[in-house]
Amino acid sequence: MLIDDIHDPADLRALSHSQLEQLATEIRGFIVDTVTTTGGHLGSNLGVVELTLAVHRVFESPRDVVLWDTGHQAYVHKLITGRKEAFASLRQAGGISGYPSRRESPHDWIENSHASTALSYAQGLAEGVRRRGEAGRRVVAIIGDGSLTGGMAYEALNNIGHAQSPVIIVLNDNGRSYAPTVSRLSEGLAHLRLNPSYVHARERARRLLQRIPVLGGFAYSSVHGFTSAVREIVTPHRFFEALGIRYAGPIDGHDIAGVEQALAHAAEWDGPILVHVLTKKGCGYAPAEEDDVQRLHDFKVQPSVVAPSALQAPATYTDAFTQAMLQAAERHPEVFAITAAMPGPTGLLPFQAAYPHRFLDVGIAEQHAVTMAAGLAMAGMRPVVAVYSTFFSRAFDQANLDVGLHGLPVVFALDRAGITGDDGPSHHGVLDLALCLSIPGMTVFAPSSAQEIGPMLEEALALPGPSAIRFPKTPARQASDGLVGSGLSARRTRRGDGSVCLLAVGKMLEAAEEAAGKLAGDGVEATVWDVRVVSPPDPAMLTDAAEHGLVVTIEDGVRVGGAGSFLVDALRAASTARPLVPVRTLGIPRHYMAHGKPDAILAELGLDGPGVAASVLEAMSVERRRAELS
Repeated sequence: MLIDDIHDPADLRALSHSQLEQLATEIRGFIVDTVTTTGGHLGSNLGVVELTLAVHRVFESPRDVVLWDTGHQAYVHKLITGRKEAFASLRQAGGISGYPSRRESPHDWIENSHASTALSYAQGLAEGVRRRGEAGRRVVAIIGDGSLTGGMAYEALNNIGHAQSPVIIVLNDNGRSYAPTVSRLSEGLAHLRLNPSYVHARERARRLLQRIPVLGGFAYSSVHGFTSAVREIVTPHRFFEALGIRYAGPIDGHDIAGVEQALAHAAEWDGPILVHVLTKKGCGYAPAEEDDVQRLHDFKVQPSVVAPSALQAPATYTDAFTQAMLQAAERHPEVFAITAAMPGPTGLLPFQAAYPHRFLDVGIAEQHAVTMAAGLAMAGMRPVVAVYSTFFSRAFDQANLDVGLHGLPVVFALDRAGITGDDGPSHHGVLDLALCLSIPGMTVFAPSSAQEIGPMLEEALALPGPSAIRFPKTPARQASDGLVGSGLSARRTRRGDGSVCLLAVGKMLEAAEEAAGKLAGDGVEATVWDVRVVSPPDPAMLTDAAEHGLVVTIEDGVRVGGAGSFLVDALRAASTARPLVPVRTLGIPRHYMAHGKPDAILAELGLDGPGVAASVLEAMSVERRRAELS
């Protein structure tokens, strides 16, 4: 197996093109075997096998800087930079990341899992290299899988062209992001993709004319001039060169020799140049190629069925959101759904199918999504912006000043909130509570069960100002007893003896109730509240909490500036007539959390039932000692 002999990019340069084709086949098989076992990003990596091999044959990483945007298309890069043996641990606790990682290899310059950033890194690196006089070092940014729909990428293109920064941009054009890519530029790229005859005929004519004795060079130049004139009408060429960036392509991204030649020529260019490469997402693996929606963008390993009771998997919060949106749209014709390249993962595909004229996928452009939603709200619509919690941070300025400052009724549905697991520090949704709670007038909902989503969405759509509903990726807790809250009220699920009150935010209700059961075994009868609405907090809940000897808040967001500190401030404001009750806030610490299974990470942080119970007992012991000393 050739793949077993590749430990460094330099090993590729000794291979013939027939050997490279064999290696590409072996790499695809290895990736399929690995990802279908561990889970991970499949389609995007199958599409860049030949492209990656060509990049590493032409450029000398890590002396030459190779940047990947988005980072989920870097598995082949990882394989040929010495990490093959570690792939069995891909995205597993203690194993290698599913994205480039500076801790893993000098070949990984950026830990790039949020899209549309690599061009900005590239310009900074290229300017730094130029100013340090490091001749011969090249900076290469592979941008694709929808990254060119993000506004930050356009900002970088504008500045790279203006400064004539020596960046080699490889546009991996597979026509998709998570789903089919949305943009006028991508329509232009798709036009070329769907009409390859122009490219093939041009290249065939060039090869034939160059073979003509004596006149071949002149004839070739004439045809080259003609095709240069023709391509002036091609959208990508006009677009990039208007920005000051040389354009080359399009090129078959699965032709290693052709891509190598294009990259070698690009490396000789003094200023910025873009090499447009056409690839097929999921290439070489039939299930991915036949997946029209995502091309098996990511592969999720399904849990084994272990008992008859497990035959039906519990509903997810996303499933509940899908149902709630369809019901809300039927009742309210002004409901409008927006997402940023995530119609499938956020559960909006059924909404799109049922209400295509009340749905918009803006591509990887969260900032635009939020401010556009503000405009929709100004026009009398009721927009719902569905994004991952981790991506909401990209649009915080817009949520704060374009929505919050104007007091507009925009609903944010923040999926994948809290500890998400396998994708690591860039994807844990631990900032949304702190961000939303800092926006004046923002109502913040945190459902503790799938059945809470519908009532909360209905309440949010009736509010005069902005709101957010945040829910996790993990399977949803089922309110099998039918007990859910209503309006903006909290819900007390357990009445204790006045010793300790647990205020649980969202999914942490399950841990709080388990902790209360364990505390009962130690003679402590805890009161448990399902907070439901963090802001504004329920006055009845605050009044009840203030009458306890200890209050413990529990959340799966950052502890600093999060729900706990917000509730403590509210409790203090509501308790002016009595001594402030001692409070402990439990949440995510202020550091980047590695990847791993969500339940295991939460347990390690003491945010499961036993951990919460232990924290309560410790806090009660501290308060007893403090009382004895006073």
